[in-house]
Amino acid sequence: MRWVALTAIAPVAWGTNYFVTHEFLPADRPLHGAALRALPAGLVLLALCRQRPRGAWWWRSAVLGLLNTSVFFVLVYAASQLLPTSVAATVMAVSPMTMMLIAWPLVSERPRAAHLTGAVIGVGGVCLMLLTGAEEVGAAGVLASAAAVLVSSFGHVLAKRWGAGADVLASTAWQLAAGGVLLFPVAAAVEGPPPALSAPTLLAFGYVALIATALAFAAWFTGLKHLPAGTVALIGLLNPVTGVLLGTAVAGEVLTVRQLCGLGLVLTGVVLGRPGRAARGPRARPDATGDGRVSTASGGG
Repeated sequence: MRWVALTAIAPVAWGTNYFVTHEFLPADRPLHGAALRALPAGLVLLALCRQRPRGAWWWRSAVLGLLNTSVFFVLVYAASQLLPTSVAATVMAVSPMTMMLIAWPLVSERPRAAHLTGAVIGVGGVCLMLLTGAEEVGAAGVLASAAAVLVSSFGHVLAKRWGAGADVLASTAWQLAAGGVLLFPVAAAVEGPPPALSAPTLLAFGYVALIATALAFAAWFTGLKHLPAGTVALIGLLNPVTGVLLGTAVAGEVLTVRQLCGLGLVLTGVVLGRPGRAARGPRARPDATGDGRVSTASGGG
């Protein structure tokens, strides 16, 4: 259960990120916003782990940084500005199913019936909590959210496949730093110089970089190393739950019966995905070739 609790830090932190981004960060600078989120987080983790990539991890860090950081952060930033938080979170809630399907061929983790059931129940709970029919939904925002689901699901499972035997903190630092380095020249070419940062904006970027990125991604990739991808994906449903509870706390509103029922369904879905003794299986390990690929006998640890 300690790995479940540690992994849960990530979606809880990410659930606050929509609010902070929407309220305090510049809406017209998604590239700079993503770069200022990724690079400081990567540099902080690099200072902590004091390790540099070796061998194949140079190009792996670039690939994972592009998927999990550069492209994903820009898409999430855009979605949080183009869509109401409730709609963006609902679209992202389909990521457990996407991640399970991608994990099947990439890391040989066949989706368990409990995982699939939990995903359906959890997504239904998110819809019950968030969708009222009153939100104005733009096609561009929905496409950005859907693309973020696909990119992050593939990138996270790929990180699990390559991460066997690698230090989690170091590999997380490498891909965040790589993603930030890739983003800054593109941001400068497309958006011009970085935006002026007021004190509230600087504090918001500090929170997003340190808590919603450095801490959250270290916890998330630790969970992916020790738990089945299906379990980790369902824990991610705590993201929209956090967003609802945060919005309720900030607005001073009381949760409705509908929202409480949706919350109950989401938590049920998360519980269904918890790893049992039979489901955990042997811990993932590098194959005999030493190239870091996950053994097909692994159940994800």
